[in-house]
Amino acid sequence: MKQKLYTLGLVVALIVFTGAIFKVNHWPGAGILLTLGILSLVLIFLPAALVNHYKSRESEKHLSLYIITWITCFVLFGSMLFKIMHWPYAGLLLLIALPFPYLIFLPVFLSVTSKNRNFNIYNTVYVLLLLALNSVFSGLLALNPSMIRIHDSYNISSDYNKSKELLTSSKPGIQTTPVSLKIDEVIGVIDKTQAALLKYREIDVSGWVSNAKGLSHPEERIGQEMTISDAEKYPGMMLAVGLRELTGVIDKTPGYEKLAQNIGSITDFRIQPGEEEIWAKSVFSNNNLAWALIYLDGLRTNLLMIKQAVPAGYISNT
Repeated sequence: MKQKLYTLGLVVALIVFTGAIFKVNHWPGAGILLTLGILSLVLIFLPAALVNHYKSRESEKHLSLYIITWITCFVLFGSMLFKIMHWPYAGLLLLIALPFPYLIFLPVFLSVTSKNRNFNIYNTVYVLLLLALNSVFSGLLALNPSMIRIHDSYNISSDYNKSKELLTSSKPGIQTTPVSLKIDEVIGVIDKTQAALLKYREIDVSGWVSNAKGLSHPEERIGQEMTISDAEKYPGMMLAVGLRELTGVIDKTPGYEKLAQNIGSITDFRIQPGEEEIWAKSVFSNNNLAWALIYLDGLRTNLLMIKQAVPAGYISNT
């Protein structure tokens, strides 16, 4: 029986470990592996191990301790799984799981072991250390971006896209300027960048605009492929180069002096020449997918508003 338990424990541990590696690297199947591994741990391995240990004891058998131990593991690992997978009520479950071992398990454990004169005090120390480790790990999980905050951000994206539709549908006979022409180019790059971000989610830009909440795994980090320095191939760098060129055109076009002073704040593009790759990494590699897409929505809308407002002091060279 022990040999089977050891084998089962090893298999479960490998599934959980593999799922964790997949999750860290955002590889497909990570959620399935983690869910399968943790459910196997809580519903198969732990009950089997506790039952085996309970039956093997020749002295006093404290059934309540075994039951509380399993319930505690169920609450802890269940809440962690919900948090890692960003399932509904994950925050509430984690809030329950943090004090649960101290309020439920620890009193029962100390009550049972205090009556056993042969009990090794070091076992109590080990249990307390495990509880402390669990608290630290649960606290780290709580630092992950909240899905509630991400979903709140979708409302901002919706507002941006409504403004974009209004700006693109109106035809006020705007005078063509070098700035407006360059803005059209940059907006084209923004569209390509969003399409590249959505490529592996099997959603096109129109699908994102119409149903942003349908985006799968919005909390995932974006890969380095968006930021490599080849601007002809990688949209993140194409956008950085486009914004740099737009800034230069605004600086050189008479009548846009006030805009030139504020364009960095409007586009969130405040870098020195040659730092385009650093900017691309900060916007994409160091950001979550949903927030990067929402930034691009806002950038597009801001540029459209700039295009609509030709300065009164604009002087055409033609």
